[in-house]
Amino acid sequence: MAVTGSEKSRLRLAVVQVLVFSLFATLFVRLYYLQVVGGEGYQAQAANQSVRDIVVQPQRGLIVDDQGRPLVANRTSWVISIDRNLLDKLAERQRQQLVRRVSVVVGETPAGVEERLVTCGHAGSIRGTCWNGSPYQPVPIASDVSQDVVVRILEQPEDYPAVVAEQQNVRAYPRPFGVNLAHVLGYLSPITEEEFDAAKKVDDQSLNGASSVGRAGVEKQYDAWLRGLPGYRRVAVDSMGRVLGDDSTIEATPGDTLVTSIDAKVQSVVERSLAERIRYQRTQFDDVTGRNYVADSGAAVVLEAKTGRVVAMASQPTYDPGVWVGGITSSELDRLYSEKAGTPLLSRATQGQFAPGSTWKPFMTAGALQNGYRTDTSLPCPSGFQVGNRVFKNYESGQYGSIGFAKALEVSCNTFFYRVGYDFWQRFGSDVDDVDAKDPLVEEAQTFGFGSRTGIDIPGEAPGRIADRQWKRDYYESMKDYYCEIASKPQTAPINKDTSDFVYKFAREFCIEGYAYRAGDAVNFAIGQGDTIVTPLQLARAYAALSNGGTLWQPTVAKAVVSPTGEVLRRITPTKSGTVDVPKRYLAYIDQALKNVSSVGTMAWKLVGFPLDEVTIRAKTGSAEVYGKQSTGWVASYTEDYVVVMMISQGGTGSGSTGEAVRKIWETLYGVRGEKVHPEKAAIPGVVAPRTLPTFLADGSILPPVEEEQ
Repeated sequence: MAVTGSEKSRLRLAVVQVLVFSLFATLFVRLYYLQVVGGEGYQAQAANQSVRDIVVQPQRGLIVDDQGRPLVANRTSWVISIDRNLLDKLAERQRQQLVRRVSVVVGETPAGVEERLVTCGHAGSIRGTCWNGSPYQPVPIASDVSQDVVVRILEQPEDYPAVVAEQQNVRAYPRPFGVNLAHVLGYLSPITEEEFDAAKKVDDQSLNGASSVGRAGVEKQYDAWLRGLPGYRRVAVDSMGRVLGDDSTIEATPGDTLVTSIDAKVQSVVERSLAERIRYQRTQFDDVTGRNYVADSGAAVVLEAKTGRVVAMASQPTYDPGVWVGGITSSELDRLYSEKAGTPLLSRATQGQFAPGSTWKPFMTAGALQNGYRTDTSLPCPSGFQVGNRVFKNYESGQYGSIGFAKALEVSCNTFFYRVGYDFWQRFGSDVDDVDAKDPLVEEAQTFGFGSRTGIDIPGEAPGRIADRQWKRDYYESMKDYYCEIASKPQTAPINKDTSDFVYKFAREFCIEGYAYRAGDAVNFAIGQGDTIVTPLQLARAYAALSNGGTLWQPTVAKAVVSPTGEVLRRITPTKSGTVDVPKRYLAYIDQALKNVSSVGTMAWKLVGFPLDEVTIRAKTGSAEVYGKQSTGWVASYTEDYVVVMMISQGGTGSGSTGEAVRKIWETLYGVRGEKVHPEKAAIPGVVAPRTLPTFLADGSILPPVEEEQ
């Protein structure tokens, strides 16, 4: 029987109904699976997509002196940031207007603000300016802003959408007794991309893209202890990236406290005395050059003689360490590196390298006494000593006839030591081709640690230089092309139009025999002149070895690391780096001679009335001559407890330029008032540095150390 048209229509309708029912059935089954069977998993994924982590930077650890006085602390600073997630939601014109408006209130250019908003590594990012942190974290564009700016932004949110004003912790410098200590403390700056990538590779949780890290001084050396661990604030955001509220918080862990051996009272006197003497010497007339002393820089070091710990260390010119807080400006950075300003960023105590002058002579005495000379040896001390066609003259002393080593140290007779240096050169080193010739004076200088870094826990230390035969040969190889090019042309040639007579003559001599270690080099070496250079710290360590019987200590600034709860995590004990193999009888002989320097020698006029019978100071003065410059003045001194070294570049004679300042430091250390010693008035309680650490209380206060009973 044929199927009618109406039946076909009903059949098609039934098929469609079945298909529709099947589709709805499939949809309901899928919805059931998504909402019931897999609901929890998808809900978690959705939650993760709406939650962002914001880094909470930890409070950096304190740096305190030996009495617990804070040298570096923290303070709160108002920081203006821009939330880029909200900024990007604005229309282009609105964005430009906002950036311009913000730049005006924070004193920045619109272009400068835009540069800070670019993520490091992206197109257009500028190293040192770009943002290295989380893309979900507001980007700081100005710190230490005034209260007026903060109020303006907070009270007019409609004019400043996407702009955040909040308080953050930044470094502060309490400056107890007015100390500066910039070169010892160091500074911070934002982490670089390379450092951040390296931290991620080793899974270092203490660093993040917005971290600041130590760049110099103990801030750099002990950065891992000081930085702490960041926390994280999880915030819920909507589909537009706007923060809806906090989801959870992981508190940041503050950094550990660094206890140093610096004593703020002593440090303040050292800094002030050095600066005052530099200012004073600039007012004094130099008879040699016919003008006032330049006194362009200086340094001072105070060490514990028996441990090598640094009690005080100063360098001039210096700078305000707070200049780095919140980011340093280009003009400020240029000044720190400026030679015209004296390169304030350079620490003269550990990085400055100078000819030691006559402070070198005690070590030359030790070398001579162990290589054929005796304590009863007598040599002439005339006004000059001729080597070839040149006469080498005395500087500070006159003619003293025939004298011994002790008297030569006492009056600082150059010609006496010229003769010693020349004698060794004649006996062992007159063959200029023998680079490995024996040289007792060079060997003794190396024994006392000169020519190599001391290992102090402050990065960037300079090694100094011992200008021996090998150094002269190496220097010749590196510079011969330069000087031979000058010498190859007449002095009237265009290439030599700015070449002085001295340099032209030097170039001709250097090109011919600049590799040769001559007798003149040997006699200069014997009195700390020529090409040999030392740092003030190296000299202080060597004098400490004279004081303590021959031990070379590795100087240290840090004493201990203490947790935020007061637990001592690490004690930094003094480390021996060598022993000076000089017989005790010779050390005692040199020690007595240096006592005479203080009582009747070249330092005596600066110690008139000082109670030397109670505080026995040994000293050696020095005046180092440098071609084209005025003399550099040195005083190196010590007792059984401490070493004090001070120098002023282009400041005149040793005792004349620094003698009064060195005396002031000794008076501070021992509590000397007039001609009397008052131990109770000493800067450090008990006169000697404390062996114990400050006490850290639960409320955050710090008490001075309590000495253990013997």
